[in-house]
Amino acid sequence: MSECPTQLYDYQQNDLKKLFDKMEQVSTNYKLLYQLPTGGGKTVIFSEIANRFIEKYKQKVMILTHRLELCNQTSATLKKCNIKNKIINSSVKLLNKKDQYNCYVAMVETLNNRIEAGLISTDDIGLVIIDEAHHNSFQKLMDKFGNARIIGVTATPYSSDVSFPMHQTYNELIIGASISSLIENGFLASPVSWRYSVELNTLKTGSQGDFTVSTSDELYSSPAMLELLLHAYEEHSKNKKVLIFNNGIFASKAVCQMFNDAGYPARHLDNETSASERVEILQWLKKTKNAILTSVSILTTGFDEPSIQTVILNRATTSLTLYHQMIGRGSRTLPKKKSFTIIDLGNNADRFGEWNATVDWQFVFDNPEAYGESIHIHCTTDSHSMPSEMRSMFPNSLEISFDVQRAYHDAVESDQKPSTIISESIHQHVLMCADNSDTIAGALTLADELEKEIVWRVKQYGKCLGKATKNYLDWLQEDYKAKLKAQIQELMIERQSQKIAV
Repeated sequence: MSECPTQLYDYQQNDLKKLFDKMEQVSTNYKLLYQLPTGGGKTVIFSEIANRFIEKYKQKVMILTHRLELCNQTSATLKKCNIKNKIINSSVKLLNKKDQYNCYVAMVETLNNRIEAGLISTDDIGLVIIDEAHHNSFQKLMDKFGNARIIGVTATPYSSDVSFPMHQTYNELIIGASISSLIENGFLASPVSWRYSVELNTLKTGSQGDFTVSTSDELYSSPAMLELLLHAYEEHSKNKKVLIFNNGIFASKAVCQMFNDAGYPARHLDNETSASERVEILQWLKKTKNAILTSVSILTTGFDEPSIQTVILNRATTSLTLYHQMIGRGSRTLPKKKSFTIIDLGNNADRFGEWNATVDWQFVFDNPEAYGESIHIHCTTDSHSMPSEMRSMFPNSLEISFDVQRAYHDAVESDQKPSTIISESIHQHVLMCADNSDTIAGALTLADELEKEIVWRVKQYGKCLGKATKNYLDWLQEDYKAKLKAQIQELMIERQSQKIAV
């Protein structure tokens, strides 16, 4: 939808009517929030809103974005729709009141600085349109347009900052077409989803509420996760054009190197890549049939490449908006593209639901605290978390935790002896040590590092039994460690024998 259509689609016409009907009913300073999925043509719609508003009310329109790239793209779309506009960027110091522009496009920070310095007056602005309205950066400008109505536009009416819920800023939510209806009517591609359950208990959340880059890098650059990624790609998207989203540059570069070593064409892109190199990489992506582009902190907005056939979420996120933005990059249709593949390696669908599932956006808008709490619940786990520094000692192991209580419940349900739980736990620890060392001595050293984990698991087992004495649990700990080391030696000797035989 890069071209402004001569005739808008029915759902776009319906939404425009809703918005204008509402604007006619309300007074100046009323704030409407308009929700429409990524790929639904938000830029085309608010270009038409601007066009109709200027024609009907003979007042000027200000369109706000949070990134320079979005400014340029919005301005270009407006021009295609025959709307003469001016970008307020760093080179524009003030506006001439006699200019012939009825529409302006500005970045938040630039415009705020000009207003604060008294260089730009907003008195003649009758409508403000805010793109990606969920971003908190727009808050500082909300009271700077005394004579204007405001329309915020977003795919996800859930604030990026929980301390500024959107229902406190906007008076009303207008909900557009759903993802499922856009798919049904051929406006978006249909998803084919593959989900892998990944152990995330070493990830930590930062001050903004999402998982930290450092813990994500550590997990997703580990040999086990790289192997899982390669397996998922070869199983479901081999030789397709793929876009991979990561949380950290280190992990993304490791992913790129892994695919290159495996003989696949892959490039890496992040927000530190130079502008010229970025243009070259995106041209390569467009022209290369089976290109794999692995990226960080970029391409989630303002990027439209319909030929993408697969989106891989090689990260976990607690951001509803980011989840929809990432997947939306693959949802554009082409004459020969009616579906696309989603590979989720971060348990994201468990957190937010399937991308095309029905979402009660009114509830999310009205009750952000309750919705946020539901996400938080999905991000927590009752299983024991191994410390991050210990996790790094077992990079070749996908599963490192063990839910003793769940295992006990399953054993009771299937009429197994409770002691099978300890045997299963020992077996997991044996594999962890053997898979992360080339020598018996190295594997036994890793076993010593599991001391605290063993104590914890035995204590949990004792709680399940209910009447276990301290003497018994002390003995069980020593027996566990003895069996662990004995079985490690047996397995390592067996593996070495197999290598010699080959």
